[in-house]
Amino acid sequence: MFKMKKNLFPLAFLLFTGLNLWAGDIATFVDLGFSRDGNTYVFAQYGVRSTNLRPWADLFIVDVPANNFVSGGRINFLGDRAINAGQDGSSALYQIISNNTPIIERNNVNFDTLGKPLFLALDHGTQGDTIEFRDFENNITYRATLIPSFEGQGENLRSSFHINLERTNRDGTRNFTVGTPHLRRPMIESYRIRQVMVNPQNTSMILVIEMRQREGESVNVRYMVEALRF
Repeated sequence: MFKMKKNLFPLAFLLFTGLNLWAGDIATFVDLGFSRDGNTYVFAQYGVRSTNLRPWADLFIVDVPANNFVSGGRINFLGDRAINAGQDGSSALYQIISNNTPIIERNNVNFDTLGKPLFLALDHGTQGDTIEFRDFENNITYRATLIPSFEGQGENLRSSFHINLERTNRDGTRNFTVGTPHLRRPMIESYRIRQVMVNPQNTSMILVIEMRQREGESVNVRYMVEALRF
């Protein structure tokens, strides 16, 4: 029995150490759906804090035409105790959804009205600042260019970005500019377009942006969205 316990300790140590190095720094993005009219979109992200292994989650409710949050649409949750070895922090996601079902329902969002994916970046390999993708069902092609801006270094680093989007169908090409380039975010060292999706009626688009945030010697991965109404 003593030998078995002695062999189990390194395994548990490695599990918690792995969480400390990876899971606590990398958020998981969750698409929670559009309202029926496509004017509102809800998403979440969750993970585990590397400093104390407590699960956390963020819930966001977006006014698509305004490309901004609805009133009270930024909600955070932090678990009160550390996760067990092998868990991923999804308990915080379930809790934040359960706690905020009324505000989700008030904004007429249905979990069965999920986004239709048009683009998904690979986890491995590099991605340029320009991506091209196509909606084959509606014969629409897209070209999106993310243009970042950086100032300062180290703890003074601030950054922003905007996206130039071309949408081409049988009626021609339309150009859109999405983003808030005047908003300077602290300690964000890179951005990339991770996903693109549209609502079932093809009237609203969500561009999921992956952000890498410097925190001491580590880098946290977090998500935000840019919303566009056609």
